Amino acid sequence: MAIVTISRGSYSKGRDVAQKVAQMMGYRCLAREVVLDACKEFNIPEVQLRRAIHDAPSILEKFTHGKEKYIAYAKSALLNQLLPDNVVYHGLAGHFFVERTVRVLKVRILCDMEERIKCEMQREGVSREEALRVLSADDEERRKWSLSLYGINTADPALYDVVIHIKDGMTVDDAAAIICEAAGFPAFQRDPSSQRAIEALAFTARVKAELVRVKPDVEVSANNGFVRITVKAALEEEDEVVAELRRIAQSIPGAIRVDIKVARRVKWSDGRLFP
Repeated sequence: MAIVTISRGSYSKGRDVAQKVAQMMGYRCLAREVVLDACKEFNIPEVQLRRAIHDAPSILEKFTHGKEKYIAYAKSALLNQLLPDNVVYHGLAGHFFVERTVRVLKVRILCDMEERIKCEMQREGVSREEALRVLSADDEERRKWSLSLYGINTADPALYDVVIHIKDGMTVDDAAAIICEAAGFPAFQRDPSSQRAIEALAFTARVKAELVRVKPDVEVSANNGFVRITVKAALEEEDEVVAELRRIAQSIPGAIRVDIKVARRVKWSDGRLFP
């Protein structure tokens, strides 16, 4: 049993590869489902969240603490989907949400620009120049999205276990076969330690997704039912904030004990808060 995350650009054949891998291994193939789950939690229309994904950071900046809330909800939604194992995920930044303590095969799919241009021209009925412009703009938006939200460059090969360049006669089936072979290696099979790690990540993400409604900058760590929360608050609001965070955290199934640490914020005479 394994989890495979596939990072891809538009018209890079990454979606086709992901679907083929899932078919060959009998796994679930996920992408849009995670966005839909995040929509429910984020309480905004799906089309708006999709624009936020594509056009970040410009769209997310229109929401109060949009960046923090989006990351919290998307992370919780994805990790919840990964808990049962046997998943191929080809949405954005899946490799970022899953930490090194969890055994996951992280793949990057590349495709020659000329092949991508040809696909764009055929599917959209546009000129070569327009296809190139659209693809270049999309690549740049994806790069900015990843850097803005997560501080990572999706083009960095160090983020992945396997990088596959589909070119020179290599087919989608060839790429899928390579990934299936790699996914069978012991290093990518979920063991008890990895299972505990992803359960802790998912629980932490669930708690944070609930708490960001009150304090978007809250920090959370949780494991085995023990929840540790760090939050910044001015002295005059400390009791109210702590009580609300504790109430929410204790209401989450599986929470046994909640510890809250407050880093006090100082209010200057002009109303500004520090830090």
